[in-house]
Amino acid sequence: MRALMIQGTGSNVGKSLLVAGLCRAARCRGLSVAPFKPQNMSNNAAVTADGGEIGRAQALQALACGRAAHTDMNPVLLKPESETGSQVIVQGRRFATVKAREYASLKPQLLAPVLESFDRLRRSVDIVIVEGAGSPAEVNLRAGDIANMGFARAADVPVILVGDIDRGGVIAQIVGTKAVLEPEDAAQVAGFLINRFRGDPSLFDDGYALIERRARWRGFGVIPHFADAALLPAEDALDLRRAAGSGPLRIAVPVLSRIANFDDLDPLAQEPGVTLSMIGAGSAIPGDTNLVILPGTKSTRADIGWLRAQGWDIDIAAHVRRGGHVLGICGGFQMLGRAIHDPLGLEGAPGDTPGLGLLDLVTVMRPEKRLSRVEAIHAASGAPLSGYEIHIGETTGAALDHPFAHVAGAPEGAVSTNGRIMGSYLHGMFADDRFRGAFLRQLGAAPSALNYGERVNAVLGGLADHLEAHCDVAGMLAVAR
Repeated sequence: MRALMIQGTGSNVGKSLLVAGLCRAARCRGLSVAPFKPQNMSNNAAVTADGGEIGRAQALQALACGRAAHTDMNPVLLKPESETGSQVIVQGRRFATVKAREYASLKPQLLAPVLESFDRLRRSVDIVIVEGAGSPAEVNLRAGDIANMGFARAADVPVILVGDIDRGGVIAQIVGTKAVLEPEDAAQVAGFLINRFRGDPSLFDDGYALIERRARWRGFGVIPHFADAALLPAEDALDLRRAAGSGPLRIAVPVLSRIANFDDLDPLAQEPGVTLSMIGAGSAIPGDTNLVILPGTKSTRADIGWLRAQGWDIDIAAHVRRGGHVLGICGGFQMLGRAIHDPLGLEGAPGDTPGLGLLDLVTVMRPEKRLSRVEAIHAASGAPLSGYEIHIGETTGAALDHPFAHVAGAPEGAVSTNGRIMGSYLHGMFADDRFRGAFLRQLGAAPSALNYGERVNAVLGGLADHLEAHCDVAGMLAVAR
């Protein structure tokens, strides 16, 4: 019942990936292992076996452990809905929607459920690998902290600090973190790792020794850049690549300001017959696009406004006139209808927002959130598919008479009578090889023999081998307590 925590000198230094790799390495050593992140902030969420939601990174880490994802693995999830406010998920369920300043006063109430989930998890495995959030160097947020040193101290979990050499200044990242930490917090740190090194690691020997000398922390290794990380589902929108593939089927995805569950797109990006382009703000949807996918969003009404501000509504209308296809997923599905009504102000001020009018549908936002894993049959091809639902809002209208899929015999989603405009609430559908192949064939593409699940598992195995080769995995597991 040991535990070890990976914290970073900043956001996006590779903590999530390192935890996944260490989880798989521990599993390969014969240990039962589970991931844990006390507090996460992400609009990429997964539905768990116990019917709640957690960050996608923890779902990937659970896969690395060979375990089903569970809400105890990420007891506090913050889902940003605006520049200043987030939905707060506690142990898998919506707890509140608060402004950032209000959350600071809420945090002390959340330590108890965090420790409760951690204790349950720790008693079920040999070792728990914990991931921090942001950086412990943000000492202005230390009071009431549940994400980094506040948790580590409360649960008495040793910490390994990760610095990202790829962004520069890694010596200052680590030594500077030591300088600003309170002595009691600094004493919780057992050592450090250097991540994402490119080139000859021996060129950093002097810098590595300098960090050990100045910080008086043990070094556990220098980890070279792991190129296959791009094949794993990304959690942070900062990791979205602008283009992938060079196949003849051209798919364009407008990057919404509150884009959510964008790992829906990862399997398509790895299909050799597909070119997947993420269209950023200020760029037009290319005229040679075959399929436009409107992805999920944490704030449908705000993001349809964002879409219009970029002129993408005009691009989509022109695309449809040219005979192009459109698929809306979850919030993107809601956008395809005639209107989105939010009488309770669940996504901001109460009111109504016009949709794109491509399907005869209306969505009314309601506070009940639907969370479920789904087995379905694609109506157009008869192919089975697995996915999950995670949304608020009830959609009605005549377009539902032509469903996208059937779930236990009941209709799901909608398709226009000409078959070119499609919408569904089902996330994760493209990870199902059976459905993805059938869907691409209907668009005229020749799908490959890609087994997406096997590829992700193979990459996790390669990541564990990479860590074993370049850092002291045994030493890190030994400091766990």
